[in-house]
Amino acid sequence: MDLDAMKNAPCWTVLTDDGGRAEQLELLREWRGSFCSAKLMNRSTEPARVREIVLAEIRHDLPDDTKLYAEGFTMLSQTGGTLGEPVDLCGLTDRKHYRIPQPDDATVVYGMLTLKPPGGRTILMAFTSCRRFVGRFYLRPGAIQVVFDAEGLTLGPGEEWQLEEFMFAEDADRDGLLESLAGRIARHHKPLRFEPVPTGWCSWYCFGPGVTAEQVLANLETIADRMPQLKYVQIDDGYQAAMGDWLEPGKAFGGGLERVLKEIRRRGLQPGIWVAPFIAEEGSRVFREHPDWFVRDASGAPLRSDRVTFGGWRNAPWYALDGTHPQAREHLEGVFRTMREQWGCNYFKLDANFWGAIHGGRFRDPQATRVEAYRRGMEAVLAGAGDSFILGCNHPLWPSLGLIHGSRSSNDISRNWGSISNTAVENLSRNWQNGRLWWNDPDVVVLTGDLPESEFYFHATVIYATGGLVLAGDDLTKMPPERMAMLRKLLPPTGASARFQDDAMRVGVVSLKGRTMLCLLNWDDQASSLSVALPGRGSVRDYWTGAEVEAGAGVLELKDMPPRSARLLACE
Repeated sequence: MDLDAMKNAPCWTVLTDDGGRAEQLELLREWRGSFCSAKLMNRSTEPARVREIVLAEIRHDLPDDTKLYAEGFTMLSQTGGTLGEPVDLCGLTDRKHYRIPQPDDATVVYGMLTLKPPGGRTILMAFTSCRRFVGRFYLRPGAIQVVFDAEGLTLGPGEEWQLEEFMFAEDADRDGLLESLAGRIARHHKPLRFEPVPTGWCSWYCFGPGVTAEQVLANLETIADRMPQLKYVQIDDGYQAAMGDWLEPGKAFGGGLERVLKEIRRRGLQPGIWVAPFIAEEGSRVFREHPDWFVRDASGAPLRSDRVTFGGWRNAPWYALDGTHPQAREHLEGVFRTMREQWGCNYFKLDANFWGAIHGGRFRDPQATRVEAYRRGMEAVLAGAGDSFILGCNHPLWPSLGLIHGSRSSNDISRNWGSISNTAVENLSRNWQNGRLWWNDPDVVVLTGDLPESEFYFHATVIYATGGLVLAGDDLTKMPPERMAMLRKLLPPTGASARFQDDAMRVGVVSLKGRTMLCLLNWDDQASSLSVALPGRGSVRDYWTGAEVEAGAGVLELKDMPPRSARLLACE
């Protein structure tokens, strides 16, 4: 598989009515180096409803044990493993959990993929923009199709569509390829910049939706007195009267939301708040009073999310605001302007953003794709939020390019080894995005619970290795002093992500001014030894304990690292 083969690969367009190839439509591709721009033209006198556009189908002889990594449409969907045996890195997949329609005979991935055959160079295929069309890949034995989802939109006589840019490259340096991809994406979607990398505390992972004002205030007291480096105090769900009625505090919170927000500011910290802007439950005021603002089904009624996708994790089924509806956008802008200007919130965790790009419905603008509907809605959110920090969570990944300051890079963390190790793979696989597309959010750091000491060190080392946000997820009023000390060592975040030697992700290097940090991970259930080359002469110490580490001439040998453990070493 090479660039010449990709340039000469066949392409075609598929219509909705019969699933056949559209001979009356012309697909033009123009390659400039590694980048392909394309447009679809209708030169006939009849409109055509287009299901999908196959930009290229390339045949290959890559072996089944070719290493695979690829993104999903949603933040929660990633694919690893090999071409012969793809592996879902998270159980909440596009196909099974979100029920996004896909061919049954293919592994379907989105946005980008890398392939690394044994002993060969890394192959990168990626879409470098996502303004209107979803770009995806169909992986079948011996073939890969590069596809745009046209969603059954109509291309009228004499009309043309500009498609998203596509990139194909190969190199021995995988990190270099991904850095090039990030740079190209940034040309199409200028990243939103926010300094410094945010830090804070999140209520969800210790109190859930039942959080009270008193619990937040108690943790605020601890943060202000003992950990003021945690700048943002984030109320994560539970404060609202109903899903969708974000400006109406619920009784369960104690009716003291404005008092809590005011107290956060008085103590010199900043209030952050969780919002799921695109969804509403059936009993919410916004849905009852404005059903016309929501995505509709074929009959013209508001679309129940559970008819086409996951219905929602609480108070379901949800309904999705239509980002192409002018009044829905005014509503979104108003919600965030009120929270910013009247409530004083300047950090927003946006959850359930996938529903803003829901499939299977009808938008007020009949020619809008679900990417356009989502992006228009997000532009309204940004207009209301002003200079606030915007964190995307449970969001469509590529459609969010250029619209968020931070991106959750893993599933929710839980206090057990399975979750710690799984989210570690998810987070570290996205290190290339951190600081280039946005700041990665590896989810909160949890340092309390019934885990062995070694697993806490593993978890904290992974958080450090991401270089992204650091938010505490524990009830800090009950955190032991030794765990508090570990949390302090994660602050402030470096903003620099580890580069790993290979996809085993055992040895990662973080290059900082004046020192190099080595992130050494033993993922195994048994003791394991690691050998790592040192960056140069100088002292080596354990970052967590401060103890000096003896090293040989240019090489460090770590014998029998305990199961499920990590070392974070500072090389001065």
